[in-house]
Amino acid sequence: MVAPLLRVETFIRTLPPVESLRGILVASQQALAALPDLYHALPLYAVGDATAAAARSHGFTQVHSANGKADDLAALIIRDLPRDGLPLLLAAGLNQGNRLKTILQAFGIEVIREEVYAARSVTVLPPAAAAFLNGDRPGWVLLFSRETALCFQCVCHDATLAARLGRFRLAAISHTVAEAVQDLPWAAIHVAMDPHEKAVLALLND
Repeated sequence: MVAPLLRVETFIRTLPPVESLRGILVASQQALAALPDLYHALPLYAVGDATAAAARSHGFTQVHSANGKADDLAALIIRDLPRDGLPLLLAAGLNQGNRLKTILQAFGIEVIREEVYAARSVTVLPPAAAAFLNGDRPGWVLLFSRETALCFQCVCHDATLAARLGRFRLAAISHTVAEAVQDLPWAAIHVAMDPHEKAVLALLND
């Protein structure tokens, strides 16, 4: 069962002209919808494989994956790109991407950060998800970002579902995600070996 906990709002922005950039940085596939088709000719650097695959499906042809987290994306850029040249565009969510920009600029890589979307938390769980948590069968809850984890914690407390979580095991994509919901009464907390979807799904075989 998939239960979206974030509602994505894409912003209409006047972004830099394609000829003024040497590439695009994307830490979430949610940013892709805001990028114009003219940008498809630019190299795109994605935080992970899922975002890279989504970029290809959007029409980008020069896609590079850091296969990890934002720090891995920074390391990829620092390793592969020269310090001089045109700036990179960091297409970020609301209030996101500042640390990545700071790291890169400390290494002499110019970054233009543009907020192109906002991920708004839902206020209630979808009915099917609430019914699943209120049921009698044990199961798993999979969380793939800190934002969704914080939202899950809020909606569970608001709906008094937290007490029902003793039958469920958490599969978290990272320790940061697990820590966001560690005070909920899980049967067990499992953290993926690597910050990838496949690693999270592998936890279900434990």
